[in-house]
Amino acid sequence: MSLIDRVDQRLFDLVHRHNLVYNTCWEDPRLDRVALDLGPDDTLLVVTSAGCNVLDYALTAPRRIHAVDLNPRQNALLELKLAGIRRLEFEQFFTLFGRGHLPDARAVYLELLRPQLTPWSQRYWDRWIGFFDNPRRSFFFRGAAGAVARAVNLYINSVIGARAQIEALLAAPTVERQREIWEQRLRDRFWSAPVRFALDRNATLSLLGVPKAQRRQVETGYDDGIVAFAQECVDAVFGRLPLADNYFWRVYLLGRYTRDCCPEYLKPDNFARLKAGLADRISVHTDSVQHFLEEHDAPISRYVLLDHMDWLSDRYFPALVAEWQAIVDRAAPGARAIWRSGGLRTDFIDRVTVRRAGRDCPLPDLLAYRRALAAELHARDRVHTYGSFHIADVQAAA
Repeated sequence: MSLIDRVDQRLFDLVHRHNLVYNTCWEDPRLDRVALDLGPDDTLLVVTSAGCNVLDYALTAPRRIHAVDLNPRQNALLELKLAGIRRLEFEQFFTLFGRGHLPDARAVYLELLRPQLTPWSQRYWDRWIGFFDNPRRSFFFRGAAGAVARAVNLYINSVIGARAQIEALLAAPTVERQREIWEQRLRDRFWSAPVRFALDRNATLSLLGVPKAQRRQVETGYDDGIVAFAQECVDAVFGRLPLADNYFWRVYLLGRYTRDCCPEYLKPDNFARLKAGLADRISVHTDSVQHFLEEHDAPISRYVLLDHMDWLSDRYFPALVAEWQAIVDRAAPGARAIWRSGGLRTDFIDRVTVRRAGRDCPLPDLLAYRRALAAELHARDRVHTYGSFHIADVQAAA
């Protein structure tokens, strides 16, 4: 690695080893439900992230969901949500995780939530439950990604003075009106030279959970680099896709969800179903995907791998190979995996070779891609910050 690569990697490790990175999921579970085709007999492995999508999948009533993440802070957030589902009434739960601010958060935590947590999560939230008790800075402006969202809002409010235009954009009754507001009143003002400069810095991307290897994946498909990719994504979100139910972008622009624009687990009927027993089908594991699968003795029928393979595609390629070996070894008959990438393709998967039936086997020979379905769903992605979406049936080990 070059000196600058070592510095970038050290910065990324510093952010990810000492911080809650994601305070909300940045993948669209409405697409995932279609891609996964979940049924009552499915057992899922899901990379935890902020836990929102784990709870969304639970609403389809699969047999079991294993939420796995190397960052214990991400698992602590999911544990806190599960504790809230079990011990809080809906209004208090929505105020905490929908508004991101509960005035008596510490008292509620100590009395009702803390006893439900594992020891590591107790120690974490003993220190950081204050994320939820500041009326001027909601939970969604906390953590690494939340810090970037807060900076963007300060820029909108105090630098370019565009809060009124943002409010108008979010209230637009049609996509055509959205596009008009964005293109005529906001786009040129927003994409100033300082914003483009900040977005092109690896320090900013580290806060957003984008390692150098993933940046390289993006840049393979975009000659003008990460800024051009980001501009294309934002143009699609604000100019081509309806914002009415786009809670992903709204929460970072407003610092809160609303009752009619929020994840499924924050809706009263779904909360009741989770409380009635569906949440108990979730188990939380601080581990790597590979190690969890090697230690887990039951087959997995659905894998939700997010974008973390981009992270492994470069200097951690042997770990990517080992992970896919574990996936193939543990795959149930009819297993399916979904993943996303910053790049337009995930050609690095074509270089993976696994052992099967005593011989080396190229991984592509064991994957049946659902490319047409993936392309159709990707075009409707409300988040729209990934270059590609992939769905593949995985041939189980003989």
